[in-house]
Amino acid sequence: MAGGEADGRVLVVDDDDTIRRSLERGLRLSGFAVRSAAGERAALELVAAEPPDVLVLDVSMPDLTGTEVCRRLREQGSDIPVLMLSALDELADRVAGLQAGADDYLVKPFALQELELRLRALLRRRPAADPVADGALRVGPLRIDPATREVHRDGRPVRLTRREFELLEHLARNAGLVLTRDQLLDRVWGYDFDVRTDAVDTFVSYLRRKLEEGGRERLIHTVRGVGFVLRVPGGAR
Repeated sequence: MAGGEADGRVLVVDDDDTIRRSLERGLRLSGFAVRSAAGERAALELVAAEPPDVLVLDVSMPDLTGTEVCRRLREQGSDIPVLMLSALDELADRVAGLQAGADDYLVKPFALQELELRLRALLRRRPAADPVADGALRVGPLRIDPATREVHRDGRPVRLTRREFELLEHLARNAGLVLTRDQLLDRVWGYDFDVRTDAVDTFVSYLRRKLEEGGRERLIHTVRGVGFVLRVPGGAR
């Protein structure tokens, strides 16, 4: 998040430079912390690296459409609220966007104030994941404290090594989103560290053993051929 108390982290995705910059500027002035991407692939990378609180996604883009990007995120388990922007105003277009997993659909042209109000409404509905007053992160049964590097599950302490903690923290901050092994290597180990991708599997195995002790439900799931995702029992973040 940008400095200060922003109202929410917004990622704006639009291949039209003029529209994208205008939205970025206007939403910042409205109090949001804003990042932007000119295309769908850059957007997916940004979402994987640091998920926003809400995604503003243009439907018409050159490679993957906004609808397909949204569908892909939902297939990966992401529950980030998505507001789609489109010049297409037919009922079938709106239905297609919503069926792909969008939470809202706004037709161009629109007033910035309307976009702002819709974003705030989406943020109010979003379940908190999330840093509590003491700075810890709560995700389902987990409480993760970056300051003390302590982890609790259902109130009971879970003792982790430094690397295990860093891996769990990154998965928790991206709860519901499938992360590839390469992404985890980059974020947790750093590509300059001499380590193979199977190290990720090894450390996930260590984490599972500790988090699932006593027959507790699995939190870290393997997505075959892709990577790993932390999912909260019952689907809530």
